[in-house]
Order: sequence, then C-alpha cells, then structure tokens
Amino acid sequence: MTDPARDHDIVVYGASGFVGVVTARYLAEHAPAGTRLALGGRSEQRLAAVRDKLGVDWPIVVADADETEALAELAASTRVVVTTVGPYLKYGKALAAACAEAGTDYVDLTGEVLFARHSIDANHETAVRTGARIVHSCGFDSIPSDLGVHVLAQQAAADGAGELADTTMVVTSMRGGISGGTIDSMRHQLDVVKEDRGLRRVAASPYSLSPDRTAEPELGRQGDTATVRGAEVHPSLRGTLAPFFMASYNTRVVRRSNALTDFRYGRSFRYRELMSVGSSPLSPVVANGVKLGFGALMAGLMLPPTRFVLDKLLPKPGTGPSERSQRDGYFTMDFFTTTTTGARYKARFRAQGDPGYGATSVMLAESALALVHDRDALPPSGGGVLTPATALGDVLVERLRVAGVEITAQRL
Repeated sequence: MTDPARDHDIVVYGASGFVGVVTARYLAEHAPAGTRLALGGRSEQRLAAVRDKLGVDWPIVVADADETEALAELAASTRVVVTTVGPYLKYGKALAAACAEAGTDYVDLTGEVLFARHSIDANHETAVRTGARIVHSCGFDSIPSDLGVHVLAQQAAADGAGELADTTMVVTSMRGGISGGTIDSMRHQLDVVKEDRGLRRVAASPYSLSPDRTAEPELGRQGDTATVRGAEVHPSLRGTLAPFFMASYNTRVVRRSNALTDFRYGRSFRYRELMSVGSSPLSPVVANGVKLGFGALMAGLMLPPTRFVLDKLLPKPGTGPSERSQRDGYFTMDFFTTTTTGARYKARFRAQGDPGYGATSVMLAESALALVHDRDALPPSGGGVLTPATALGDVLVERLRVAGVEITAQRL
C-alpha cells in the first residue's frame, strides 16, 4: 500500500553509515515489489556511492541532522523514516520531532535512555495528534527483549494462567561484537549525565521511560546489576549468571510496554536481564568479572586519561565486522517467568547474524516494512512515542518468523 500524496514509502536516513548500508541492502533484497525506497543523509556523493554499490535506482534525499527545514521536507516526503544516525541524543532530536509533526512513522536503533525520555516528553502528544508512530529501539536494542516478553505474556493469557510476576531474560548464547555506534552513544550519554545530576537520576531510574512514574508499582531496582545463580532462575540453567550489558536500557523499554498497555503483563511484573558465562566451577568468578569489567569501562570512559586510551582501543563509529562475521554471528535469549497463578513459562528469541549488525538490520528493516505494508493489522495504539511491542506487536513477530527468527513461548 502506498500513499500517492508522498514521494516515498521508506527513507533510510544515514544510509552511507555501516548499519545504514546493511539495512538498505536488506530492503533492496526483501522489500515487496512496488515499495518506494530512498536513501537519505548529509552527503549526496556518499549516498550516490551506496546506491551504485547496491545496484538500485532509488532517489536521494539530502538533509543534515541539524537542518530543521530540510528534515521537515524529508519527513513530509515519506511514510516511514528509518534512521541509523547516532548518538541520537546528539543527532536525532530534530528528525524525530519532524516525523512526529508530519505524521510520519519513524524507527531507529537507539539504546539511549536520555534520548528516548526526551523524545517521549517532546514528541508523544504531537504524534498522538498526527497519528505518527515514533518507534525507538528497533534493533538488538530492544526488539528481542520487548517481543520476548510480549509473546510470553500472550501465551500465559491465552492459557488463563494469570499475569506475569518474576520474569528473567537470560542471554544463553551469543556471538558478535559491540558496535562502534553503541560505544559512541554510551560515551555521549556519560558526558551528559556527568554534568547534570538530575539526568543521572533519570538514567538510573528503572521506570525512566514509563509514561507515568506515579502509576508504577514499587518493586525496587529488580536486580539489573546483580549476579545470580542460574538455578534460581530455572533448574536447567547452570553456573552463575552475569548482568547483561544492555539490561539498563532494555528493561526500561519492556516496562514502558507494560504501562502503555494498561499493565497487561501485570502490576507485580518484575523484570531483569542476565547473561550466561558458562557452567564451569569458575562461572561465579567470571560473572563477577563481567560485572566489575563493565563498571570499569563506564568509569574509564568518564575519566579523561583512561578515556583517551579506551578511545584508541574501542570500535569506531561507522565501522563494523566483515560480511562473513555478520553472517556467522547469532544470539539466543531465553525468558523465564512465574505467573500470578504459579504457572511457569519459557519464551525464546533466537536469530542468526551478528546481533549489532546482521540481525539488527533485519529487525530494523522489517519494522519499517510492517509500518508500510501491514498498517491495518498493527496494534490499535494509534500514534505516539511507542515501543516495538505496542506499535508493531504480532505483525512484527510474524514478519521476523518469516525472516528466519525463532520466537516461541510455551508452558513448562
């Protein structure tokens, strides 16, 4: 379905960046015939090079991230904007606002609490008025987490087994590297919170993305930074589990989904994310080493002397793995819950492809295609600053299954 009043169905903004190219390639290979695609960014020359590389004849839309008028024209020209340009707190505010005002659907890859909070405050009411679905975090941050809990709650409800209570996501296997863009976003957010105590409190709150903090139950921090014996989560899990490095963002997205659906998961829904580090007798040492190492990385990025060294060692923005590494990567996330009736359930989200690149490009592109081609079947949430589960729901689950992603839920 196309809108003749708009020139394009999807504009990939930041298409000359590493993830932008991968996403554009996926769309070139998998978008249904007739989908009107375009490449967007600040450099016509670089975008033309990408177009030539992909062997497509898509239009080019030039707009810099701080050119308000150009971004407004871009948003008005298309039904959906896909943006890979981060850090979003630095480069993404104007584009999200332009899409909300133009009634244009929008998807991105942010894992930045402060950007998402800003967008909620700045754009939600506008997007409700215009009908735009502003959907943040449509990649490894945070589609697996959000849809994993979505199908878990859905299966429990279908069985009449009650609402979700204690729920834990465990990364049981993963192969792939952290992207330079993720590191750059992390770096920028640390710079911001270092100067503003109020923003530090926002970033630290487990309900920092919730629509109404006063409506949330008081369930504490919910174990976001703890190490946990695997058997405490489920008897099948061995060894000690470490904190998952993306938990501080993903958990807040999932809690926002719960709140936006009038607490469909439950008011006693407690959610945390952990990762397996193996089942050897040394797993407690390794898990605590992961916890301490991530804390040391954060501290190192905040201190000028160590940051200088880390900047030399960590991946750079716009860089990424080889095509072979993207193909050979994978991840499996298992979700365990006990419902309010005492029933136990497990969901699984497993995908092939490097989590931050290959798999992310599939999730991002399929999110955009769902907004273009399946709009009538989407959840009846209307417009607003939404989450993948509340904006795309079962439509995206089915699209990802067709694309080869395993998404299941079952009673144990």
